[in-house]
Amino acid sequence: MENTMETAAAVVVVVVDVVAVLVVVVVVVVVGVVVVVIDVVAVVSSNRSTIVVAIRVAVVAVVAVVAVVAAAAVAAVVVASVAAVIVVVAAVVDAVVIKVLVLQK
Repeated sequence: MENTMETAAAVVVVVVDVVAVLVVVVVVVVVGVVVVVIDVVAVVSSNRSTIVVAIRVAVVAVVAVVAVVAAAAVAAVVVASVAAVIVVVAAVVDAVVIKVLVLQK
């Protein structure tokens, strides 16, 4: 029963990792679309003012920082979840080996 709980916990961790990655991708895409819309509006209105350029640069900088931080966080979580899965697999293998050894006696 304990191994089942550990396996379920490992699966939940991996699912959370995948959802986190998807959320980061969606946020980056949405912000990218906003930047493109700002650019298109600026070009259509032929008023590429300093404010529009400053906003675009700021948005791109924020997206870059968020992407780097998110990538680092996701990498850390993925490493942790892989470690958790390895621990669970090792526990299951240990349990099987112990049962086989007990059955042989």
